[in-house]
Amino acid sequence: MHALTVRATSRLAAIAIVAAAGTLIWSPAQAATGQADKYGPGYAIPDSEGYADRSYRSATRGQLNGTFSWFVCWGHGDPHPGQNDIWYWTQLDNGAWGNVPAVDVNTGQDPAPGLREC
Repeated sequence: MHALTVRATSRLAAIAIVAAAGTLIWSPAQAATGQADKYGPGYAIPDSEGYADRSYRSATRGQLNGTFSWFVCWGHGDPHPGQNDIWYWTQLDNGAWGNVPAVDVNTGQDPAPGLREC
């Protein structure tokens, strides 16, 4: 029972830290300070779908329900209505990981500057 309490407390602390970081680093299309090769913020269209692969034909894994999200990296995939083939990899709001088409992410340019390719 004690282990469950410790895990729950650790998760809540991690969520609070991530939430605080999101409010402090509010600049789309730029990577987080000191983490340019790992994470980058961007504005996502609310209710954007995250896909298993970089294709609308793949299974959906969840959604990004808010407007501000963190993206780990980007990669080439199927073309989408954004006039390119860039997709961003992120953890979706349900905890699953998925690919979001660049057309659903406001980065100023694709791929987002400072974000690594994956």
